[in-house]
Amino acid sequence: MPATLQCIVLDCPEPVVLANFYQELLGGEVDRPDPRWRIDQDFSTLHVAGLVLGFQRSADYEPPQWPDPAHPQQFHLDFEVDDMRVTHHQVLIHGGRLLSPDPDGRGWRVYADPAGHPFCLLGDY
Repeated sequence: MPATLQCIVLDCPEPVVLANFYQELLGGEVDRPDPRWRIDQDFSTLHVAGLVLGFQRSADYEPPQWPDPAHPQQFHLDFEVDDMRVTHHQVLIHGGRLLSPDPDGRGWRVYADPAGHPFCLLGDY
């Protein structure tokens, strides 16, 4: 393979806020020193399970408005969870919001993180 994935970066208005949100959902370490990335008010990281998520400040950030194609989601993250009730509660108390409880009846719930990025949880209700 010619390349190795180093980081997935999400644009947002407040990088450390979004890093902390995903840490509450996934665990891991926010802003761990790593020579590959600068950590400052405009960029934050979350090291989790061998992957790095990056959060980059965008001054003119406009969140997606799922499922409105005029404001497309651009990408989204899917997470499998052991306990949907517990995870649902954690998402809400840390600033996420439920967008759709189960849009197609397959057990997926669609949420938005505090910056408006859609993500899905799959698990038992």
